[in-house]
Amino acid sequence: MSAQRPLDAGFLIVTLVLTGIGIVMVFSASSAVAYVQFHDAAYYLKRELLWAGVGACAFYAGARLDYRRLRLLAPWIFGAAVVLLGAVLVSPVGFIEGGARRWLALGIFTFEPSEVAKLALVVMLAHLFSLRREGARSFARAGFPALLCVGLCFALVMREPDLGTASLYLVTAFVMLFAAGARPSHLALEAAVAVPAMLEFIYASPYRRARFLAFLDPWKDPQGTGYHIIQSLYALGSGRWLGLGLGESRQKFGYLPAQHTDFIFAIIGEELGFIGALAVLTLFVVFAYRGIRIALRAEDRFGFHLAFGLTVGITLQALMNVAVVSGSWPITGVPLPFISYGGTSLVMTLFSAGLIAGVSRGPRRPVTDLACVPPRAA
Repeated sequence: MSAQRPLDAGFLIVTLVLTGIGIVMVFSASSAVAYVQFHDAAYYLKRELLWAGVGACAFYAGARLDYRRLRLLAPWIFGAAVVLLGAVLVSPVGFIEGGARRWLALGIFTFEPSEVAKLALVVMLAHLFSLRREGARSFARAGFPALLCVGLCFALVMREPDLGTASLYLVTAFVMLFAAGARPSHLALEAAVAVPAMLEFIYASPYRRARFLAFLDPWKDPQGTGYHIIQSLYALGSGRWLGLGLGESRQKFGYLPAQHTDFIFAIIGEELGFIGALAVLTLFVVFAYRGIRIALRAEDRFGFHLAFGLTVGITLQALMNVAVVSGSWPITGVPLPFISYGGTSLVMTLFSAGLIAGVSRGPRRPVTDLACVPPRAA
């Protein structure tokens, strides 16, 4: 039996650095609002440290887990995630915060099932694409079942509503299908189903339509739909090249909403400047490179699709968050992985990173299963 490779050190380091930056920036971004609300500037820091500890255990568990067991459990994991997504919509188990019903309350413990579903969906798609050597070339055997899985998660999350997470499901699945060798005609068909459904949801409500299009001209409604974007741009612009200094943000004093959650990257830009923001983006690029490198060296098809899908999902979420904060994309409400405040997001992201690291610990022999990246039709 071949010995296992050591865990990918570069991947581990970049994950730890991103998490460390998140802890520091959550404290810096939240100190003002935490003092006003709870008379404790470290209120959110204490909770972030607690969740980081839980996340570290989750990373370790994911790295030690034989990821191939997930293949057998994939339908059950996905089914449980769907049940949780459905439970969110049932009062009083699911509760509303910030105008959306996204959380489940179990006593004093609350969490977001949509974060669990991100992992469950990737595991399920990896299972479907690894069943046959041709990957996703067959629409009947892989493409259509994948479309059903994505559509089910998409429909439930849109009911919350959570457009950002729903769109992330779609884009992640699309990239995974492409990597699995889906035919261009199948990809076009799935896009033709998904995009109109999303646009119908957006344009069905004048408020959602105005909020979605606010990024095109935020100054048209500076005190309403454009407020978040304008304040975010003020923060980024104030930072210039080197920033105002760690802890010296002005926008966190009641001007920028969600400064320690969805818009924390704006505080990074304000306090650490263009150089600091670029450094964070570079870390995500390195994360993506190391994750895809791990996927390509996986010992089996399931390992490839799992590591690739999780890496793509985390990276796309980071890019989407940065695009929103910089006014390049409509406000979607997705956190910055590893960095934004949020227990469920941090724990699930670290567990996903642990699974990617687990794939890197495969046997030392080179990949002989060339079907892990299915050839495309001529």
